[in-house]
Amino acid sequence: MKHLAMLGLAAALLVPVHAKAEKLDLSTITCKKFLEYNKENIGLLLTWLEGYYSADDDDPVIDFDQMAANGKKLGAACATDPDIGLITAAEKIYGKDNK
Repeated sequence: MKHLAMLGLAAALLVPVHAKAEKLDLSTITCKKFLEYNKENIGLLLTWLEGYYSADDDDPVIDFDQMAANGKKLGAACATDPDIGLITAAEKIYGKDNK
């Protein structure tokens, strides 16, 4: 009986678990929604924005001070106008005209 239980456990461990895949379309997120995210998600989004708006030939370096400064600017812009889209607000801060 023990062998059967162990075999069942081993089989259960080998069955792949399908995690629910999530996608986040940043073009649909408002500033209000962005400000409601927890600290970890905001950090992930800020990191993504830094990479997205960097030039293709930039060095693979994360400047955490610059990321924090841009995050504060984005937070202030979003607090001022919570109904605009996150990408619209980010474009004003990270956009090519601001580099």
